Amino acid sequence: MLFTPKEITETIDMFLRYKLDIRAITMGISLLDCASSSGGEARKKIKDKIYRVAGKLVETGRDIELEYGIPIINKRIAVTPIALVAAASSDADYTPYAQVLDEAAHELGIDFVGGFSALVQKGFTDSDRKLIASIPEALSTTERVCSSVNVASTKSGINMDAVRLMGNIIKETAAKTAAKDALGCAKLVVFCNAPEDNPFMAGAFHGIGEAESCLNVGVSGPGAIKAALEHCKGMNFSELADTIKKTAFKITRMGQLVGKEAAKRIGVPFGILDLSLAPTPAVGDSVARILEEMGLESAGTHGSTAALAMLTDMVKKGGIMASTRVGGFSGAFIPVSEDEGMIAAIRAGTLSLDKLEAMTCVCSVGLDMVALPGDTSADTISAIIADEMAIGMVNNKTTAARLIPVPGKQAGDWAEFGGLLGGAPILPVHSAGSSVFIARGGHIPAPLHSFRN
Repeated sequence: MLFTPKEITETIDMFLRYKLDIRAITMGISLLDCASSSGGEARKKIKDKIYRVAGKLVETGRDIELEYGIPIINKRIAVTPIALVAAASSDADYTPYAQVLDEAAHELGIDFVGGFSALVQKGFTDSDRKLIASIPEALSTTERVCSSVNVASTKSGINMDAVRLMGNIIKETAAKTAAKDALGCAKLVVFCNAPEDNPFMAGAFHGIGEAESCLNVGVSGPGAIKAALEHCKGMNFSELADTIKKTAFKITRMGQLVGKEAAKRIGVPFGILDLSLAPTPAVGDSVARILEEMGLESAGTHGSTAALAMLTDMVKKGGIMASTRVGGFSGAFIPVSEDEGMIAAIRAGTLSLDKLEAMTCVCSVGLDMVALPGDTSADTISAIIADEMAIGMVNNKTTAARLIPVPGKQAGDWAEFGGLLGGAPILPVHSAGSSVFIARGGHIPAPLHSFRN
């Protein structure tokens, strides 16, 4: 017998009771062959190629949902960083590129499209500067486009000029989308060591080392992990770790099945499977609640970093045993607005911005969907980004900052973003300034251990 009745029942429970789902199937599309000296011609090529390659993505996802009974929450596209594609043109403003991506997404029923991006960890090209300058207008005039800028890496160090610039860009984006609680900033992420095969937004883009096109899958399942741990009362950490690993294995196998089937039907290679515990605002779909199930009274209290470190590592180990195509981030996300347990911990006073930063040393990404007071200065935002980039650079891991200064709101107020993005209480920042530090500019050198070859 391939599966026992117990295993079948367990899998059904994961879907029906514990909110297990395929968080996203993301088609990566290379747009390098769309470059043109004419911006208008380039954008026409981009739209035509997206239609040609991704025209069946949404339909295929829906068919698989119906046939297998597996929820697929988002159908997404990731494209070559637009700063690379648009560089051949004489355009000064890259906003029209974002708008054509948005049009294609709307017409095809795609939920999000990532790749309005630039890679500036070592320095800027003219095209990089144009793209970054276009971000506020691009994100305020589109609905489904997401943007990312990689400003640091373990090999290159931290481009502090880019960090300073992104503080200003985030503030400008917040101002342009103030009526929606700075929603534009929820679609903008600043990276260290950005992966080229990530299916999750807002940081997805199709890296230059990727194939012409491919299908990447992002699996979630915090509720399934928490449910498994509910049967571990009184067990030691070795037994707890083993339970997480086995559950992650089962989740990963399901994700690989969907990914391979979707790629086959569309006619593109299967890329990677990203097993990241990505929470949602729904009760029962929270990473914070997993930490509490381990024995913490509230996420953010002493022991939270250790608990999150074990969770992230066991998820990776279970996933790698289940699939040879694990990539992206794979681990555990701790976005504030998308996790009802994290929100509860902030309201209880056990989770602060500083503790969140400490926890990012061991989670999959970084300071994610963190709402800040609207009067937070651009220099302070840049300093928060610099801290997060340093964690990624020194630890040779991906870190990111998705910071949302909400105009007109103060610490303790509420910001609402809607849908999977949820809402979040505004977190206070330190009153002591960092402007002289940020004004230095230049480059923070790569750490000593980066010189491995």
